[in-house]
Amino acid sequence: QVQLVESGGALVQAGGSLRLSCAASGDTFNRRVMGWFRQAPGKEREFVAGITSSGGNTYYAESVKGRYTISRDNSKSTVSLQMNSLKPEDTAVYYCAADSTMYRGAVATEGAQYAYWGQGTQVTVSS
Repeated sequence: QVQLVESGGALVQAGGSLRLSCAASGDTFNRRVMGWFRQAPGKEREFVAGITSSGGNTYYAESVKGRYTISRDNSKSTVSLQMNSLKPEDTAVYYCAADSTMYRGAVATEGAQYAYWGQGTQVTVSS
């Protein structure tokens, strides 16, 4: 079991930056791919970024590539999402998620492949 708690969401102006954090509890965090997803009002949840269990590989949605950076600290059981050059279209509830499969060798981009989810944190980007 993995419990996840996100923090760091806020209201920010376009062009600004935010750093989201996700704190995990449970003893399998460092064996799982971690992902960030987001859901905007009236839209489906979408994959944003993911990182393999060792932190050696990352994967990003095209819409955030070059602006967002995912990282993890297995010693602290945390995963972070640094978001720069924010745009109004980045406005959404952001969710941290842990892969259902341990030691998956690549980042999963489908939400169905993640078994554990946080409660979400709101990011609002004003124009």
